[in-house]
Amino acid sequence: MDSEIKEEIPLHEEYILCGGVETQVLKCGPWTDLFNDESAHKPKLLIFVITGNPGFSAFYAPFVKALYSSINRRFPVWVISHAGHVLAPKDKKILAASDDPNAQEIEDIYGLRGQVEHKLAFLRTHVPKETKLVLIGHSVGCYISLQILKHAPELPIIRSILLFPTIERMSESPNGRIATPLLCWLRYALYASSYLLLKPCPETVKSWFVRMILQRMNLRGEFLVQNVLEPFCIANALYLGGQEMMDVVKRDDEIIKEHLSKLIFYYGTRDSWCPVEYYEDMKNSFPDGDIRLCEKNLPHAFVLHSYQEMAGMVADWLKDDLSKVEMTT
Repeated sequence: MDSEIKEEIPLHEEYILCGGVETQVLKCGPWTDLFNDESAHKPKLLIFVITGNPGFSAFYAPFVKALYSSINRRFPVWVISHAGHVLAPKDKKILAASDDPNAQEIEDIYGLRGQVEHKLAFLRTHVPKETKLVLIGHSVGCYISLQILKHAPELPIIRSILLFPTIERMSESPNGRIATPLLCWLRYALYASSYLLLKPCPETVKSWFVRMILQRMNLRGEFLVQNVLEPFCIANALYLGGQEMMDVVKRDDEIIKEHLSKLIFYYGTRDSWCPVEYYEDMKNSFPDGDIRLCEKNLPHAFVLHSYQEMAGMVADWLKDDLSKVEMTT
């Protein structure tokens, strides 16, 4: 099944200028331009995946393909990189309309609030207003998804699925207690170290090292080479992580209450970023919500090895929503 997904479902890669920053978008399915698609089968819905941190789109390519296959290839599934986490190869064209208002810069775009604005800029510019949306957030992508619901009520979002949601008390979590001093107090030392170690490293060596990592992770390297070891991208991921530790503190119950009927929460049983205690607190606060605890012992970083199982579950959760969309004229 895995080999079938990898070989038979192509991904279309684009680099666009969004918020003044080059951004990688991977699009699964034959629909690559929702505005100019004149076909009779123009999709009425887009499944939009928002990554965790680091925001390398290519890490999510197997999950995107598996999900597209699991919904019987009926709707497009797209995933977007975080601003500043992926650099376009020198030979890649970066797309931007001359009158695109989102080509303008976003203040502090590499920070947490800027990343929210970055995703909003993309949705408002590259997705028609009438196209219904399903948001799938992973890790801090769940926080971003909730912020999109809060700041863009005009978007026709019919469902938001939050996988391993880091939406509260990140610095108090087991991993957060380790990461906070590194990301908040020793960040500049990490910047300097990555720059000194990786900047002089020949591109051929970095390419070989990355391919070895991808091979061990059973990922293809078609969309991901040096970016994983690019000091600029590493610095932006560390900067975003530091803001997560400082800003993702109190759960925004107001957003959750307002949009509870659209939300599905999925917590892990061995997740050191959002432990079971957070799941129990959420269940107590929102007893009528669709709040689930993993029964399969999947890891927080499910995109590396458990993407097929997760894709199957997500497709099952979306079955009714997708059928309703197909029935509308």
